[in-house]
Amino acid sequence: MPSCKDFLRELSDYLDECLDPSTRQELDRHVQECPSCWVVLDTTKRTLKIYKGCEPQAVPTDLEDRLMAALQKRMAEKKSPS
Repeated sequence: MPSCKDFLRELSDYLDECLDPSTRQELDRHVQECPSCWVVLDTTKRTLKIYKGCEPQAVPTDLEDRLMAALQKRMAEKKSPS
């Protein structure tokens, strides 16, 4: 029987229905027996359903500029020897 960690690792493929039938069946069984994983699955499904119903929104230019600057700073820090 897969663990919760196994289930979370496979969650994206599970939702996309990309798993082989035996793995899918094992994960189905795990979700039925594990309340925590059931909640994760249910919440993720609901979130995706809401998200898919939304129209794309443009990111304000000032926010995009600040985000890009923060990412560039972070990348530069990682490249610099400590």
